[in-house]
Amino acid sequence: MSIKVGEKMPAGTFSRMTKDGPQKITAEQLFKGKTVVFFSVPGAFTPTCDAKHLPGFVDLADQIKAKGVDTIACTAVNDVFVMNAWGKSGGVGDKILMLADGNGEYAKALGLELNATGYGMGTRGQRFAIIVKDGVATHVNVEGPGEFKVSAAGYVLAQL
Repeated sequence: MSIKVGEKMPAGTFSRMTKDGPQKITAEQLFKGKTVVFFSVPGAFTPTCDAKHLPGFVDLADQIKAKGVDTIACTAVNDVFVMNAWGKSGGVGDKILMLADGNGEYAKALGLELNATGYGMGTRGQRFAIIVKDGVATHVNVEGPGEFKVSAAGYVLAQL
C-alpha cells in the first residue's frame, strides 16, 4: 500500500555526501518541522531523470523555495557516490539535497518501489513527488508507467 495524503512519512535513513564523506540522514531529520519537496527518480543518469526531472527542479528551485519550501530533496535507489556525482553533473549546488536510498528500503517503506528487473535495473523507486509539511504528506504525485507529468517541478510548484 502506497503512502496517501494526510499520512506521516515513514521512518527511514538515507545517505548523503558531505565535505567529510558519506553521512546518514534520517527521515525525521529531513522532514520534522519543515516543508519539503521530496522527489524520486528511477535512476541517476537515466534519460528522463537526467534530461528533464532533475534539471526542472534545479531551474525552479528558487521559485519553489520562495513558496515556503525549506528543502528540495531528490532520492533514487543508487549509492551515495552515484547520487553525489549526478548532483555535481546536474549543477545542483546547494539547491537540492541528493539522497541515496541505496537498497531501496525507503521506496519500499513508502509502497512506491518499482520492479525494473526487465531493464536490468533491479528494484528501484517509482517516479514521484511528495510535498511534506512537518512530516505529513500533503500532496502525493505518482507517475504512471512511462509518464512524466505530475512529479515535474512545474507541476509541484503550482501545488504550493
